[in-house]
Amino acid sequence: ISESWGEYDSLNWEIMNDEEIIEKLIHFRGVGVWTAEMILIFTMLRPDVFPIGDIGMIRGIEKSYNAGDKLSREELFSISEKWKPWRTVACCYMWRTVDPEPVEY
Repeated sequence: ISESWGEYDSLNWEIMNDEEIIEKLIHFRGVGVWTAEMILIFTMLRPDVFPIGDIGMIRGIEKSYNAGDKLSREELFSISEKWKPWRTVACCYMWRTVDPEPVEY
């Protein structure tokens, strides 16, 4: 990544929206949408990231909102609408529902 970072170094990442950042990051080999979303959450501290492909978050939502039964992507997005603009925070709570061990970020 560092060898091909040159053209991206001059970008003003702070003013880019989440979707623009994801589109830039996934051009790097080995970086997919989930990885880009984790960068938004843990490195850029973006407040409204909803990583729909994160199995831990999905299981947390299913446990909290549907007695552990499976939910469709549409149902997951519908539930997340109530959390805007703080879906990152809600995601962290959902992770804790399935893995309650203390974590330091």
